[in-house]
Amino acid sequence: MTALTSVFALSDDLSAKNDPALIAADEKHFAAVAESLEQAVAELSEQLDVLRRAPGGSGREALERDQEIHRVSARLRTLRRFGLDLCLGRVVGADGGEPVYIGRLGLTDSTGRRLLLDWRAPAAEPFFAATHARPSGLASRRRYRWTRGRITDYWDEVFTAEGLEGHAALDDQSAFIASLGGNRSAKMRDVLATIQSDQDAIIRAGSRGALVVDGGPGTGKTVVALHRSAYLLYSDPRLGHRRGGVLFVGPHQPYLDYVSDVLPSLGEEGVRTCTVRDLVPEGADAVPESDPDVARLKADARMVHAIEVGVRFYEEPPTETITVSTPWSDVRVTADDWAEAFGAPEPGTPHNEARERIWEELGTILLDKIGLAGPDVEVPEALFRRALRADRELAGTLHAAWPVLDPRDLVGDLWSVPAYLRLCAPWLGPDAVRKLQRAEPHAWTVSDLPLLDAARQRLGDPEAGLRQRRRAAALAAQREQMAKVVDNLIQAVSSSGADGDDGEGLVTMLRGEDAKVSLVDDSELPDAERDLLAGPFAHIVVDEAQELTDAEWQMLLLRCPSRSFTVVGDRAQARHGFTESWRERLDRVGLDRIEVASLGINYRTPEEVMAEAEPAIRAALPDANVPTSVRSSGIPVTHGPVSDLDAVLDGWLAEHAEGVACVIGAPDFRERARVRSLTPELSKGLEFDLVVLVDPERFGTGIEGAVDRYVAMTRATQRLVVLTSA
Repeated sequence: MTALTSVFALSDDLSAKNDPALIAADEKHFAAVAESLEQAVAELSEQLDVLRRAPGGSGREALERDQEIHRVSARLRTLRRFGLDLCLGRVVGADGGEPVYIGRLGLTDSTGRRLLLDWRAPAAEPFFAATHARPSGLASRRRYRWTRGRITDYWDEVFTAEGLEGHAALDDQSAFIASLGGNRSAKMRDVLATIQSDQDAIIRAGSRGALVVDGGPGTGKTVVALHRSAYLLYSDPRLGHRRGGVLFVGPHQPYLDYVSDVLPSLGEEGVRTCTVRDLVPEGADAVPESDPDVARLKADARMVHAIEVGVRFYEEPPTETITVSTPWSDVRVTADDWAEAFGAPEPGTPHNEARERIWEELGTILLDKIGLAGPDVEVPEALFRRALRADRELAGTLHAAWPVLDPRDLVGDLWSVPAYLRLCAPWLGPDAVRKLQRAEPHAWTVSDLPLLDAARQRLGDPEAGLRQRRRAAALAAQREQMAKVVDNLIQAVSSSGADGDDGEGLVTMLRGEDAKVSLVDDSELPDAERDLLAGPFAHIVVDEAQELTDAEWQMLLLRCPSRSFTVVGDRAQARHGFTESWRERLDRVGLDRIEVASLGINYRTPEEVMAEAEPAIRAALPDANVPTSVRSSGIPVTHGPVSDLDAVLDGWLAEHAEGVACVIGAPDFRERARVRSLTPELSKGLEFDLVVLVDPERFGTGIEGAVDRYVAMTRATQRLVVLTSA
């Protein structure tokens, strides 16, 4: 192994921290970590090669192999990505024991000695939770700042007098405060090494029920949500991937792009991320609802529940009796027969998939009737059932009473057939019904998505019955072919003159039912492509949750039967207002066991920017929960004409070799390197070193306009410039 050069690369002005008395123990420990990492990467690479060369198998065996490949690949990627900077810091206990080093992942050496303790482990909690008021049994804590794989600074915090004797380098500012002014990039950086005690308590809270993380801009809500996702998957066996895993729902695609690197950096690649739009195929092209009244009507959760009424309309058993002619006998199908068959599907079976169960039950009922005709009537069951499906009158009657339905058509009928809408939503008055009608039923809007989702979940796959029959036919064909193979093998064994127990045992095994089943390859059978966002999920994290309508909440509740949620948001950032409490809102949409945790310190936005932003929101929402900034940038907010836009950006880019700026409110502005252009709505959840607002008064009036201005202003981590037209 190549000798490790010093892991510390401290600048000249930090020369005092280069004292061997301060860093010698770290140097020795990181040498052991480097050796263990090299060994772990080699072992995992070899293990991955073996897994990939192994036979694929079928069924559960193949699934377990794929899961193991995913697990090994994920750990290997993390080890290769970070190297020594897997380590976040170290703690020394008040009992004077050896330092404990905290990492993104756990790591041991070849003897089993723990080199890094996984940050999610209970024993690592004091690293994040300790404060001077509550030191959590620590004498000291050290946090590292890593740059390109080397430590460029570190900070020590001492909690006891004994901690001073442990060779501590003390600073006026903690690592956390020092990191806040750092330049932003196109991707969100995880801040795992600087998680604060109030944030850590929320990250490690239990998963039962709904936990609301309420806080204003810059309080670390998104940081908490992402870290909590990784922590819950690690710590709570009820949320593992085999039990559904965790779904993370963000407000828009730029936000998901921004945070995409965070979860892998925390040692977790198994969290699925999406926006509400992504939950249904129509979301990609859906447009905002142009009429606020129509949007309000569709936002009502009752509209989602109206889908159930609309489907049941197509599930009424026929009342007439028909006669079906078969090659063996005529058979009558009565109203009672229809009712019995329609009652056969298990509760919760999707409408389209239930049709196949009705056909099966109807065939059983009629087969029993023919059996009563006398012992002389021998009816091959498979041929009889095929004859029933071929009877046009029977198939037509069933189709009319229980048709195959398409979710798009079902929802489209609500907006084009007033009588159908009145049937499904009887609380709507004539004016509301009229407002909801439109010329193009399939011209989908964002407000339609919850109804489309409910219809798709309730109806199931329109091709389910056909695919099930094709699968059964393919399975039967495979078994028939395999039976011929088995017969040939038995004949070969018998003709070879094999005798004794071995020959008889082989013949017995080949004739057994287990052999016929195990020799069938079900991996080759036709099957539907699985919707990875359909759920169910064991836990759902929702960021910017104040924007969700009651109808959109139903989309998430459908995917989380356990009602285990982390709800992240700020009532003051709700574009359409949020007059209730969190408990009132979530109780109304269907959640229970609701706990609320508040974050009140603004770690991101400097005081200068918040002094400008606070009046903007209080003008519309006097009781807004405006957080207190923890730092000052020393850079005042500047105002100027729109004509200064290029000069402001050129000057900032020339002065700053790193960092990202954003122009908000100028749709015609063309993005350039390190300068984004966004609407106020699409800037939500993001942060930039420089924010330039263009004509913020044009963002709108009332609550929506005030919220957009407030959100846009508070994206700035260093400097805010406001430009207005003359």
